Amino acid sequence: KHLGDIVCGLLFAIPALALSPFVALAIWIDDHGPIFYRQARVGKGGRPFSILKFRTMRIDAEASGAAFAQENDPRVTRLGHFLRTTRLDEIPQIWNILRGEMSFVGPRPERPEMEDELSKTIPLFPVRHLVRPGLTGWAQVSAPYAATHDDHLMKLRHDLYYLKYRSLALDAAMLADLLQNCIR
Repeated sequence: KHLGDIVCGLLFAIPALALSPFVALAIWIDDHGPIFYRQARVGKGGRPFSILKFRTMRIDAEASGAAFAQENDPRVTRLGHFLRTTRLDEIPQIWNILRGEMSFVGPRPERPEMEDELSKTIPLFPVRHLVRPGLTGWAQVSAPYAATHDDHLMKLRHDLYYLKYRSLALDAAMLADLLQNCIR
């Protein structure tokens, strides 16, 4: 699987490099802020890493502290809505995949502070770290945004399903779904 991630990452890197300057320019024109967004996330084995994304939220989005993203989040910029809908904000994560910190498919990585909070009330939450986190995952394909504790519990159920039944066929189906959503 890791070799497949590297090969696919290299293949996707070529169009991503061609598209990235246009996305970067659009972000800068939209609000003159930073182009990229780096954030600590928890990866395989509970090891932290720095995820890289195109910025989709206002610069002051977390002025009052960390908060879960939600559907129709008011902190998202005008362009950010488009980037999130088309998943173009995820392009820089190809770098995380090539570095071996992420996979194309797996449980989405969570922020350390959110991870700590969720692990207190959802004991199996850390089980997700048995595999590399993914650019997409069964929970993203099968469940809505997680804004509440119950939403995160439902997403964990989907992640545990993926861990139990993971296969190249399941990964291929999720990647096909991801590409289909990007095209829509």
